[in-house]
Amino acid sequence: VQLVESGGGLVQPGGALRLSCAASGFAFGAYALCWFRQAPGKERVFVAYISRSGGILYYADSVKGRVTVARDNAENAVSLQMNSLKPEDTAVYYCATRSDPNGSVGVRVSDYNPWGQGTQVTVSS
Repeated sequence: VQLVESGGGLVQPGGALRLSCAASGFAFGAYALCWFRQAPGKERVFVAYISRSGGILYYADSVKGRVTVARDNAENAVSLQMNSLKPEDTAVYYCATRSDPNGSVGVRVSDYNPWGQGTQVTVSS
């Protein structure tokens, strides 16, 4: 099982980035997925959730209206489009698979396994 994030980088405030997560080694379409982020010195926190079919989406209040999560089950990939980025969005962003394929929306780190290695997003002028 492998999850590989990409698309991070340095962007100015107000800018946009699209993160991608490529999955392999498991039945991708059978699992919900999420994005979390971890800022330096802080805990890993929930950002976005997408159900197996992509029909249920859930976002943290801190990013609602600025980010969109999507998945392509044919390509075994999930993305996170982030717009109107703020300095406080600076963090390492991780994608992860819902541990319980029949579980509901999960916002805890413990709800997800395995995880990717993360991709750094830095929002700064």
